[in-house]
Amino acid sequence: MQWVFLFSAIVAEVCGTTSMKLSDGFQRPLPTVLMFVFYLLSLSLMNLAMRTIGIATAYAIWSGVGTALIASIGVAYFKEPMTLVKVVSLALIIFGVIGLNLTGTHSS
Repeated sequence: MQWVFLFSAIVAEVCGTTSMKLSDGFQRPLPTVLMFVFYLLSLSLMNLAMRTIGIATAYAIWSGVGTALIASIGVAYFKEPMTLVKVVSLALIIFGVIGLNLTGTHSS
């Protein structure tokens, strides 16, 4: 169940970050409120996930997968450019998350 919490936390964080962009610097009320709701939900779910998943593992996956998803949304929805530097940087994040998982200790 802890992995469901973790991946739900990632989805909520991605929704919160997307809402932040859509809020236009707190100018649009609905995306602004949604940003706070999604971030609160994300942090609450992370708290539940970290009851049994180590902090390094949980945070690495949460931030790495979230960053990759947000970068993809930026390219697909907000028409941000996908540069070679961005691709290489995302690959390094993914390798870093894998490395942390391979070298860390896991608790169930």
